[in-house]
Amino acid sequence: MTDESRKKARVLVVEDDQTLSGVLKYNLSKEGYAVFSAADGAHALEVAKSEKPDIILLDLMLPKLDGLEVCRILRKESSVPILMLTAKSDEVDRVVGLEIGADDYVSKPFGVRELMARVRAMLRRRQILEQDSMNTQAGAALIKADLLKIDETRHTILLKGKPVDLTPKEFDLLAFLVKHTDQVFKREQLLDKVWGYDHAGDTRTVDVHISWLRQKIEDDPQHPQHLITLRGVGYKFEE
Repeated sequence: MTDESRKKARVLVVEDDQTLSGVLKYNLSKEGYAVFSAADGAHALEVAKSEKPDIILLDLMLPKLDGLEVCRILRKESSVPILMLTAKSDEVDRVVGLEIGADDYVSKPFGVRELMARVRAMLRRRQILEQDSMNTQAGAALIKADLLKIDETRHTILLKGKPVDLTPKEFDLLAFLVKHTDQVFKREQLLDKVWGYDHAGDTRTVDVHISWLRQKIEDDPQHPQHLITLRGVGYKFEE
């Protein structure tokens, strides 16, 4: 991401810990981003609607509306990248957050460098996807595999002719794997190709998204026929 595009990027920080919020705002501003903030869930939704951020850093433990509810509401009307800020002990909440549409998470305490790397990667990935969407129109954006039909322009998927409700990141992951049918990818490669992380990122994020995709597209998620795991290697899509 160039300095010019970074300056145009708008970041919403949703964090009720004023000290941490201040640190995040300072470092994001130093990177050249336009930064907005909210200290509770209700205000976060108001700011998201009015400022239309390019990425949201969302704490889970918030007054008025918790982060999970904020994420759920945002996903009904927006595909903005959401990076959850969680405590290390919040494993269940992290999984639920990913299920309802968060793109990824970082566990507290986290390093500022790591967080900045995540933000840059997510924004860079969004920029690439937007450019791809502009370059692929209508028919050229259709991907077909067996009983799946994926339309990247409209961001829709049909399974046996019926629509499937996917989160933005589930859609990106499935579309990538289908476009590379029978090719095996390591978890780290998927973080790079789908999330945009060339070095930072938790590979469990990939596992969780694969698991939820299986629940939505496989006849028997416990014995998948399409989203295949190669133990010790990674994942691939088979028709």
